Amino acid sequence: MGDHVSKGQVLAEIDSPEIDQQLLQAKADLMAAEANNKIAQTLAHRTRALLPFSAVSQQSSDQATSDANARASTVASNQANVQRLEQLVSFEEIRAPYDGIVTARNTDIGHLINSGSNNGPELFQIADISWLRIYVQVPQSYAASITPKVVAELHFPEYPGRAFVAHLVNTAHALQPENRTLLVQLRIDNQKGELFPGGYTEVHFKIPPVNPGVSIPASALLFRAEGLQVATLTPDRHVKLHDITQGRDFGTDVEILKGLEPNEPVILNPPAALVDGQKVRVSSQTSQKRS
Repeated sequence: MGDHVSKGQVLAEIDSPEIDQQLLQAKADLMAAEANNKIAQTLAHRTRALLPFSAVSQQSSDQATSDANARASTVASNQANVQRLEQLVSFEEIRAPYDGIVTARNTDIGHLINSGSNNGPELFQIADISWLRIYVQVPQSYAASITPKVVAELHFPEYPGRAFVAHLVNTAHALQPENRTLLVQLRIDNQKGELFPGGYTEVHFKIPPVNPGVSIPASALLFRAEGLQVATLTPDRHVKLHDITQGRDFGTDVEILKGLEPNEPVILNPPAALVDGQKVRVSSQTSQKRS
């Protein structure tokens, strides 16, 4: 476990004397069938050559030809059996399918390997960590923004403060009906071996806002029977109430999707008795531009 292996490198050898003996017997049967087939073909050829001179009967010629065909079929059957056993013998050597690292070894010298059993664990696990795949579930509201030009940054807890750039490989091009998310596949170069497969990461996509809105302090919201409102200040120092549609809540700030324009001066901590058109006096003016 932990060794670097190359493609085709032998990882283990399995002893199977029964299969080896079966292969030797099959090869001997093939040699005998080939010898009998050679004699049968020669006899059939000679019989067919004597038939025009009436030296042999038609029945004898037909029997010789039929016997030659049967001998040829026996040779083909024995050849197939030898090839089958040779394939089984080739499985005695466990070879690495590609370059990688042995991440698990579930067998040892002397262990019994059951032929054709799929219930036990695999003998070895090999991982090619030169590059890694990352699968992300993207919400439906952002699915249309996931294009080949999108850049993703990965943040791992074992590397605080560092960002790893990943590239978009492909998407499912369909939303999963269970949670209405888009499955996205990313790929990241890991030639240095800093990242480990099977872990978790935090993915940040650099995409433009789907519905760009205005961000204001949460203390500017008015909760009334008419609905959610925001009070702004006109140039002549009058109050104007706006019916708004709230977007995302960022804690201290909230996103306004509809009802408020950028750079409008909003009133912080407005009193509940504030009415539309009311004239106010500004005691301390602070310009806060939110976008």
